[in-house]
Amino acid sequence: MSLSLREQLLKAGLVTEKQAQQAERQQNQQQFRAPRDKKRQQGPTPQQLAAQKAQAEKTARDAELNRKKQDKADRKARFAQVKQLVEQHQIARVESEDFYNFVDNGKIKRVPVNASLRERLVAGELAIVRNEGRYAFVPAATAADIRERVERAVIHHNQVSAATDPNDPYKDYVVPDDLVW
Repeated sequence: MSLSLREQLLKAGLVTEKQAQQAERQQNQQQFRAPRDKKRQQGPTPQQLAAQKAQAEKTARDAELNRKKQDKADRKARFAQVKQLVEQHQIARVESEDFYNFVDNGKIKRVPVNASLRERLVAGELAIVRNEGRYAFVPAATAADIRERVERAVIHHNQVSAATDPNDPYKDYVVPDDLVW
């Protein structure tokens, strides 16, 4: 019978029993480490890839939620600025039997006005803005500031155009300013 290398070395007295056991232990440890080291070299496992993908999706979701929160806060701040501008610059409303008609969201609305308010609205000096469900008269400069913040808050503003068409067939006919429709 042939003896194993271990037994031959022990018989020859080249190694002790303790050294042989230690060498055997190291050999076993290398056998168990080798498959793990190969896996590390191969790349991430499917579980690790799934975890990374889930983390990336969570990060994207969180970024989207933060963007929405920031947009909501910005919109709220803009509406607060509009409210403040309207409160500071609005023209007092009048009680009158005379009304000024305008279109809001496809519906004809009307507000009571006196002659001077009507003239200023027609000339484009005043604009009608909606603030918290109510209509207010503000100067044209304030309406421009409001339009920068919230476009849909300015309901009605006559833009006076200085350029007239020379080929306009109705240029000789004047439309009265007090025409009520």
